[in-house]
Amino acid sequence: MSTAHSDVFDHQSFLKTVTHKPGIYQMLDAGGAVLYVGKAKDLKKRLASYFRSGTVAIKTAAMIARVRQIQVTVTNTEVEALLLEHNLIKQYAPPYNILLRDDKSYPYIYLASDQDFPRLAFHRGAKSKAGRYFGPYPSAGAVRDSLNFLQKVFKVRQCEDSFFRNRTRPCLQHQIGRCTAPCVGEVTPEQYAEDVRHTEMFLGGHSADLLRELADQMERAAVALDFETAATLRDQLQMLQQLQARQYIEGESGDLDIIACEIQAGLACVQLLYVRDGRILGSRSYFPNCHLDEEIADVLEAFIVQHYLGGLGAHDIPSELLINVALADSSAVEDAIGVARGRKVHITHNPRGNRAKWVQLALSTAQQNLQSRIANKQTQYQRFEALQAALHLDELPQRLECFDISHSHGEATVASCVVFDTNGPLKSDYRKFNIEGITPGDDYAAMQQALSRRYARLKRGEGKMPDILFIDGGKGQVTQAVQVLQEMQIDEVMIIGIAKGVERKAGMEVLIRADTGTELILPRDSSALHLIQHIRDEAHRFAVTGHKMRRDKTRRQSTLEEIPGIGPKRRRELLRHFGGIQGVQTATLDELCRVPGISGKMAEQIYGVLHAD
Repeated sequence: MSTAHSDVFDHQSFLKTVTHKPGIYQMLDAGGAVLYVGKAKDLKKRLASYFRSGTVAIKTAAMIARVRQIQVTVTNTEVEALLLEHNLIKQYAPPYNILLRDDKSYPYIYLASDQDFPRLAFHRGAKSKAGRYFGPYPSAGAVRDSLNFLQKVFKVRQCEDSFFRNRTRPCLQHQIGRCTAPCVGEVTPEQYAEDVRHTEMFLGGHSADLLRELADQMERAAVALDFETAATLRDQLQMLQQLQARQYIEGESGDLDIIACEIQAGLACVQLLYVRDGRILGSRSYFPNCHLDEEIADVLEAFIVQHYLGGLGAHDIPSELLINVALADSSAVEDAIGVARGRKVHITHNPRGNRAKWVQLALSTAQQNLQSRIANKQTQYQRFEALQAALHLDELPQRLECFDISHSHGEATVASCVVFDTNGPLKSDYRKFNIEGITPGDDYAAMQQALSRRYARLKRGEGKMPDILFIDGGKGQVTQAVQVLQEMQIDEVMIIGIAKGVERKAGMEVLIRADTGTELILPRDSSALHLIQHIRDEAHRFAVTGHKMRRDKTRRQSTLEEIPGIGPKRRRELLRHFGGIQGVQTATLDELCRVPGISGKMAEQIYGVLHAD
């Protein structure tokens, strides 16, 4: 059913023809574009509510003023209406609907099954490879944290297959105790298979069984006097128990998602905690696009429908959702998600005990994140969003690092590392590296040393991995970064070089993407470019400051300190006699002998050091 198109919408005539049955409606503007898609148990009552004078919110009235046509589709049930509404919102993305703007694929942990020594890896996209996929995880960072933990505990390889096949000696991961080096036969296939099986148990949610099995194996090894194996199993047990203490919800088991919504200043934030087998995999903030005066329940319902019906597999939908506000059509939403899952899904809005505490935690997090977004909406956060769009990233980058090198003709070389998050510079995480043992002026070697030192520490868990690594330099510097991260088997960090461009002017920077080898020049007014310039300039400032401090300290140190037998007293007499180090350096041997406390032999030693080639 639809109205006739006209310059002014005749809602009175239209409402006379509308049924009281459930269904969906589409509001169209003068050009036929869809402004809004809605559903209703009773179409006539719902649509009539839009045209009651004095009861419609200002934003809603503004939308109604643009409406020239309404199309209605009758359905048999509310669930059919909800599913049809979801499909139309996904198809048309109407400007006045609540839009999640989250069409990315979710990250998983992938374990290969068609290899003698299976690889554990980050995965996003189609599940076309043979093996098992564990997840979904809320973000790439959550996957990285899990992979880092598993690498420390079970030491299953995470390197690329091409890297694995071409090894002739153990890599750095083996040297720091993160891999058993199956590439060169340091572990038997049977031992490796056991590590893989334990990894699968952990990722599959069988941690309790895994802990019991490891404890039994540790006891048997101790009885057999195999103390080295017993110690390894003990360390695995301790790490798993520590993780369990941090990540497990008290008194909970099974799969559930905890969802809380907050609305402030016309903006909405939905916080989602992912819990699988009673273990928190992580959390994520969503900021749905709202243009009408929606209530929290409206935003929650739109989020739940779009999130769980928007591409998640049946195995990725949990059995229960905990929310902070009751939904108007809770049963219909439950049924729709249950159809997608293939089993019943329960939605609870008033949990008690520990569950209520976790809902409150999600709500508090949503409130804090929303306040931060409001405070930074026009500045830093928008720049990160622009960077995400410019680089076509699946999700918003949360952490950026940038490196730069500074020296004076090779003297006192210093490398800087600056860190930005969505709030701006994170100065507590800045680092300087004094570069030693390289050919003076070799910027490539300096960059390689700085990156090696920095990312070796990050691999040991002494900090957080960035989402994007910026290098102030061209292809040569980018190559150094790629080589360092490949050697350390870090493949989840995007590397981008910031070259000055042909004209070497601000605003003409060329971005070099290491993953694709492509070059990109952003418009001068791009917020993404402004963010990149900011972090590049900050890295340069920090490097120059560090270099000057190191150079000045070196130059303040008198050359006389390096001469054996010249202590503070003799040094003071020399400087006072000649008026400074330059006078000492130009003094003849006879002049040096006239200084109190300086013998002929000592004068010859001083002269020889100061005039050595």
